[in-house]
Amino acid sequence: MEIYPYNKIKKMKTSILTLSLSILMIGAMFTNCQSLASKEDKAFDKVQEAENNLAEVQSDSVKLQQDIISVYQKFIKESEDRINANEKNIAEIKAKITAATKEEKSRYEKKLAQMEQKNKELQIKVINYKNKQIDDWGEKQDEFRKDLDELGSAIANFFDKEE
Repeated sequence: MEIYPYNKIKKMKTSILTLSLSILMIGAMFTNCQSLASKEDKAFDKVQEAENNLAEVQSDSVKLQQDIISVYQKFIKESEDRINANEKNIAEIKAKITAATKEEKSRYEKKLAQMEQKNKELQIKVINYKNKQIDDWGEKQDEFRKDLDELGSAIANFFDKEE
């Protein structure tokens, strides 16, 4: 049996250790490369998903904006139609009050002048709504409709007795 000298054993241990470390490093690099490729694939998938979501949100935003514009235009058109109807009703009332007594005629004309003024104010509001962006449009719309309804009721009940 041959006895290895101490240096040979030490050299062999060093070689085995170096070989082991090399294998570990190569394995780590290989694993790391696979991990990087996997991470790149996942990142690419996330980017694609984010781009798809962005496109969908932009499409929804455009559709919502078109819907808002459509509702706004419909509101303007309906308001203009109601204001024009008020003008016709006021003209009919003017024709009817010509036959009233002098005292009634004076009272009617005063009341009618207030209604005409209110109708003109509403007409100016509609023109302003058409010409500029309104931030609190929902509130303005509700307030405008309320004013328009009140004027319409007042015109419809023009000849009712005041209490």
